[in-house]
Amino acid sequence: MKKELFVNYSQAILKIGVNLQNQQKLIVNASVDHKDFVRVFVEQAYDLGAKEVLVVWNDTYISRQKLLKAPEEVITNVYNWEIEMAKSFLEDGAATVSLVGSYADLLADVPAQRIGAATKARQMAFKEIMERTMMNKNRWCVAGVPNPEWARKVYGTEDITQLWNDILYMARIDANGYDALLKHLENLKNRKDYLNEMKFEALRYEGPGTELVVELPRTHLWLSGVEHDVSGVPFLPNIPTEEVFTAPYKYGVNGKVSSSMPLVYQGNIIDEFWLEFKDGKVVNFDAKKGKEVLQQLITTDEGASYLGEVALVDVTSPIYKLGKVFYNTLYDENAASHFALGRAYPTCVENFSGDPENAGINMSITHVDFMVGNDKMNVYGIKGGKEYQLMKNGLWQI
Repeated sequence: MKKELFVNYSQAILKIGVNLQNQQKLIVNASVDHKDFVRVFVEQAYDLGAKEVLVVWNDTYISRQKLLKAPEEVITNVYNWEIEMAKSFLEDGAATVSLVGSYADLLADVPAQRIGAATKARQMAFKEIMERTMMNKNRWCVAGVPNPEWARKVYGTEDITQLWNDILYMARIDANGYDALLKHLENLKNRKDYLNEMKFEALRYEGPGTELVVELPRTHLWLSGVEHDVSGVPFLPNIPTEEVFTAPYKYGVNGKVSSSMPLVYQGNIIDEFWLEFKDGKVVNFDAKKGKEVLQQLITTDEGASYLGEVALVDVTSPIYKLGKVFYNTLYDENAASHFALGRAYPTCVENFSGDPENAGINMSITHVDFMVGNDKMNVYGIKGGKEYQLMKNGLWQI
């Protein structure tokens, strides 16, 4: 891969993603497999004025050994220094970039209970940091970087060249820069503005295996693409991004929804699953693959069995058009309309007071997106007893 493309991608993440300011600190979460890109990325960050860049490395193979062989008190232990290191940077105004790959089913042989225990422990330990992120107290961005296992899962080869090409295509970045990304963000804004003007009371979904009604909080806000931190500075949380999203009313989800793509969760694949909701809560579910892992997910805490996000994505998305499952939620969620189990973004309601129950939104220590959209999905907005078609066969009608 040419260095100029690494530079363009780095600058898109730094300038549009976290909107890095002069003399601002930066945290970078990355896999050891991403070192070639990270070296260019850090160089660009300092060239753009970063005060200090902290790279936090991870290795899924080492994590697997720990999950398989260490005592449970070890896998559920989170050292204070891990939390304090991140907090010290964030409290000093740092932005965070998470560079993600995919190891698909590398953890498939780890008992789901151990993964669930370790995941819950870290989510509890980093609860305050997660709250800072979801309240946009610090700017953040998640972007993909290839690794050989990911390429093998998607293309059948460990050569990451094609995966790099597709990642840049999906992000709308090329040798000329990121002008196409900026134009796309403006289109998303126009749809977001329409939905906010309409103030729908509920959404109705119909499609294969799906008949669902989702009520919306009275003060809900639709967001898309660019968001703003608490100081009003714009940033782009996800690259790529195709969604327009909001928070559902916690107790107003009724019906059944079926997945349209596999969900990769904690190194395991959950596939061909459905969820049935009553008064907002999952009351029944099944999966052809990964049912035990799905059960671990929805029982993480009380809020994990309620929805925290509803997102609409058009099937003209470059991700959907590639016709591939990427086994990475960042990409698969931007291929199709989706929901998220768990915590809602408080920024999706007007003038959030700090009381989620009063706002009608869900709270949880987890937030996991799963895909439901396809070219047979219809979505309607409901207002004053009248339905307005928002999507027909997966295509925007607005």
